[in-house]
Amino acid sequence: MRMKINEVAKLTGVTARTLHYYDEIGLLSPSEITQTGYRLYDDIALKILQQILFFRELDFPLSQIKEIITNPVFDTTLVLQNHKALLTKKRERIDRLIGLLDKTIKGGSNMSFKEFDTSEIEAMKEKYAAEAKEKWGHTNAYTESTNKTAQYNAQKWQEIQENQSEIFSNFAKNMDKQPDHPNVQELVKQWQDFLTNNFYTCTNEILQGLGQMYVADMRFTNNIDKHTKGLAAFISKAIDVYCTAH
Repeated sequence: MRMKINEVAKLTGVTARTLHYYDEIGLLSPSEITQTGYRLYDDIALKILQQILFFRELDFPLSQIKEIITNPVFDTTLVLQNHKALLTKKRERIDRLIGLLDKTIKGGSNMSFKEFDTSEIEAMKEKYAAEAKEKWGHTNAYTESTNKTAQYNAQKWQEIQENQSEIFSNFAKNMDKQPDHPNVQELVKQWQDFLTNNFYTCTNEILQGLGQMYVADMRFTNNIDKHTKGLAAFISKAIDVYCTAH
């Protein structure tokens, strides 16, 4: 399904003018512009917009949001989990405020102010912001990635996601082999080339760091293991063999 820009604005609360601006700066482009000039957004574009809005909730500037969401190791699942936790915390605060209002309406004289406290929410926002910057923040590689992907449209991103999924699926099909098997090592080379061709120059040092991250952070592990249980650890070992040999 594809939606016109005014439909997206109505659905999300983001104005058409803002969506135009996002396109101008290369943050979010329409999936298609028809011959009559209509800007259309598909499900992939809407998912990207959702990610943008979450980082806006964390007070990230647009330049950093662009850098983060174009990072090839950006973890959508992790972001959504953090967003849910933040919204849950906000809901709990609202529930406490409603409870205080109910007591006041009934004539209570409870002079409590802790219900107005937002320090816990702000601390959570700072934590998630710091985590995002650490995982997907400023490096030369990510700057290169930002420049290379600036003109990518939703169709290109879909192609990238499909190619990435295919490589991971091929890794899963070869899990009956040892990580140093030629077929597995060829897949590591394909993954390195995929990153270089689509994002940034993926040196062996960067590749090895990615492999370590796949098992060091369980949220990344769980995301990769959606293909097959144990896949993240298998890819990590295969990457380590590859980088040691090269």
